[in-house]
Amino acid sequence: MELTERTTWRGREVAWARLGSGPPLVLCHGTPWSSALWAPYAQALATEHTVHVWDMPGFGASSKHADHRVDLATQGELFADLLALWGLDARTGGTPAHVVAHDVGGAVALRGRLVHGVPLASVCLVDAVVLRPWGSQFFRLVAEHADVFERLPAAVHRGALEAYVRGASHRGLDDDTLSALVGPWLGDPGQTAFYRQVAQADERHTAELEPLLGQVRAPTHVVWGAQDAWVPVDRAHRLRDAVGGTLTVVPDAGHLVQLDAPVALATELHRWLVSVR
Repeated sequence: MELTERTTWRGREVAWARLGSGPPLVLCHGTPWSSALWAPYAQALATEHTVHVWDMPGFGASSKHADHRVDLATQGELFADLLALWGLDARTGGTPAHVVAHDVGGAVALRGRLVHGVPLASVCLVDAVVLRPWGSQFFRLVAEHADVFERLPAAVHRGALEAYVRGASHRGLDDDTLSALVGPWLGDPGQTAFYRQVAQADERHTAELEPLLGQVRAPTHVVWGAQDAWVPVDRAHRLRDAVGGTLTVVPDAGHLVQLDAPVALATELHRWLVSVR
């Protein structure tokens, strides 16, 4: 799925696309992924929704300038501004969007709602990074030594990256899928961009959200892979309780539930979106 549109935001180039027709729906990706992870879902959901997909700066087809911050606070502010650009901010006469967000995309979407005040029609959080603690030992090591990791020999970087990404799947990744996931982070500027976004991932940007989670004021649903090794399923129950929403745990799926259980996730997203129309 090609992101055919470009928007400039504070010097960054944001790649995005809109497809289909119907109630507005925005899909938010996490790290180290891009909107490509949502592509088949976007195409399927576009039969009933106007689907918006986008790559956060520092990811996918969006710009990766070394001087630009890519932390969650920056991405959340951008998300709020994109909703206004797309005519999805009710405060300026737009139509509130349904949002489905994965991984740190959950924090980005919730910052748009809870920090920047953009009303949403509904929120579905898929294996979302919202509640502390989060971030692996690898994350913490990179944060302390990002400049060293950026200079790793290409083959060493690729090996570490592939091992890291494999850990996100419960069922395992075939070679083609693994190559597609790690490919954007190889070479220059991919390698430096990968370690930069890891180094700037900061729990304080989700800590700010925790006391506000009961104020989403939109139907909220949590979906989680039962075998998520990156963000364990106990977070799903805690998050469901914090937002006052509902929860579905998908069996035999890890953090990459989109790839581990595509039929189950597609069915669950369709069920949820029909219920909140």
